[in-house]
Amino acid sequence: MPATESNPLFDLPPQVSRILKEFIETAQAAFGADLKSIILFGSAAEGRLRATSDVNVILLLGQFDQRAAETMREPLRVAQAAIRLSPMLILEVELPQAITAFAEKFSDILRRRRILFGSDPFLGVTIPRDIVIARLDQVLLNQILRLREAYVMRGLREEQLALIVADAAGPLRSSTATLRELQGQPAGSSKAALESFVQAGGDSSLNEVLPRISEAREQRLLPPGIAGPTLLKLIDIARSLRTQIGQQASVTR
Repeated sequence: MPATESNPLFDLPPQVSRILKEFIETAQAAFGADLKSIILFGSAAEGRLRATSDVNVILLLGQFDQRAAETMREPLRVAQAAIRLSPMLILEVELPQAITAFAEKFSDILRRRRILFGSDPFLGVTIPRDIVIARLDQVLLNQILRLREAYVMRGLREEQLALIVADAAGPLRSSTATLRELQGQPAGSSKAALESFVQAGGDSSLNEVLPRISEAREQRLLPPGIAGPTLLKLIDIARSLRTQIGQQASVTR
């Protein structure tokens, strides 16, 4: 991980680091002993925050106290507006079932996480291979359906399509990293995993999509006439990923 145990926020943008520090202190004061851990995950934990990135955190709780939650309401709203903070509040007793139910998300968390407070609840956690494969296929199918809907409904609003491209990048990248692990390869960074997958496919038109994904994430905009074709290529990538996931399912059987 690119951070240190003494200061897991040191390499984040100053505003993100400051607001997260304040959020951690507020959560500790609000939940007290019920707050077991705060885990940063996703692109922020990987040191790859972009303009469109959410700052994802898990608050692991012993129990959910209504008054404590209400105390956190306004700080959460402020942090969400300022740095796109996206919290997951989960109880300790719920965590094992959540890991199984959302195997692809938690596979990504196992790869990309930083402990901001408390102990690491994911040490030694493994997710059964068949569950990861099934959930990964569901995630990608859902992505395909959502992207098609967006293309039809928002095809004339290129600024909206560019944001959809940016939002789709994260799930596609993490899905590719999970696929690499299923294939017995090092996942590496999620961005590198997707780049390797596309390049190995030999379709030069898909190679052209890679810089567009980064551009959409960094600029929140794409040149005129580019967003729509880029979105359709993302569907092609997702379909190719599903094909290879199906092959892994056959190996498992």
